[in-house]
Amino acid sequence: MFRKLYDWTLRWAGSRYAEPAMGAVSFVESSVFPIPADVLFIPMCLSRPDRVWRYALIATITSVLGGVFGWLIGHYAFDLLARPALEFYGKLAAFETLKSQTGDLAILVMLITSGLTHLPPMKVVTILSGVVSFDLKWFILSAIVARGGRFYLLAWALQRYGVRMTGFIERRMTAIVAGLILVGGLIWLATRMM
Repeated sequence: MFRKLYDWTLRWAGSRYAEPAMGAVSFVESSVFPIPADVLFIPMCLSRPDRVWRYALIATITSVLGGVFGWLIGHYAFDLLARPALEFYGKLAAFETLKSQTGDLAILVMLITSGLTHLPPMKVVTILSGVVSFDLKWFILSAIVARGGRFYLLAWALQRYGVRMTGFIERRMTAIVAGLILVGGLIWLATRMM
């Protein structure tokens, strides 16, 4: 099953619709969507290593624009749009905790860490930045640095090591999936016990 999904993703990543789809996912991931752009970015880079820099640019631009959209939602339409979305994803309590602990420096740190590692989730930080009226110029600059840094570093690594990584993944698909499920289960268990 995972082999078919993996093969399908790689084939689809090479299609003519891959760039607009990745741009759309990257945009909405920064404001409302729970799935990171990496699910398309990585297979696209693996299937077309000659285009990794183009993909990094597209992902960076659309992610920053999506972040600005999230900031606008938080600033102008929190109760109308953001609160229901955060409730739907079960992130309202995390959002309220973050909001109570934030100052400009905390927002800046969260923007950088969420842009680089998705912790805390980017959509939560972009909306929070708008709610607390974090300076939009600093918001955009930090998003460019963090998201651009992430996508360009990933592009470099995939261009340099992608062929070897692809071979490794294809030879050990079952073990990798089992390991990911095990790690995910342990993380879920640890969060339940706290």
